[in-house]
Amino acid sequence: MTTPSTAPATERARTPTQQGSLLSALWVFVTLNYLYCDIITVMDPQIFKDLATAHMGDLEVTQGFLLGAGILVEIPIAMTILSRVLHGAARRWSNVAAGGIMTIVQLVTLFVGTPTPYYVFFSVIEIASTAWIAWYAWSRLAGSPEPAMVRG
Repeated sequence: MTTPSTAPATERARTPTQQGSLLSALWVFVTLNYLYCDIITVMDPQIFKDLATAHMGDLEVTQGFLLGAGILVEIPIAMTILSRVLHGAARRWSNVAAGGIMTIVQLVTLFVGTPTPYYVFFSVIEIASTAWIAWYAWSRLAGSPEPAMVRG
């Protein structure tokens, strides 16, 4: 007979600390996939040639474009920390929002130009991961207890 204390870890509810650690680890995983895809993209001879003329396909690479890209990539980077330090509703909603935004953005990029096979490969992983983060935060963090306030 399996009791709650002897049940496998996958069957027991995760503590808020474990939930934050899981979400943080998933954001690290997503961030590494974004970064490695970008590294491979720069190694693509056609794209490398286009970047020398400040273009990526039909897109002009301007300072505004680069700032927007920087802001966008900061979302998953920030979530690696926020998933650990935020609690309760703040943790839930920040992960739902960030996961939803990053899922939608990555989906949209698949329809800008013709994606390369490696880009589609990474996009599938990124979309599945960020969609799962949003789902997990929405469904598993609902009603998570707020941490007790420490009074000094």
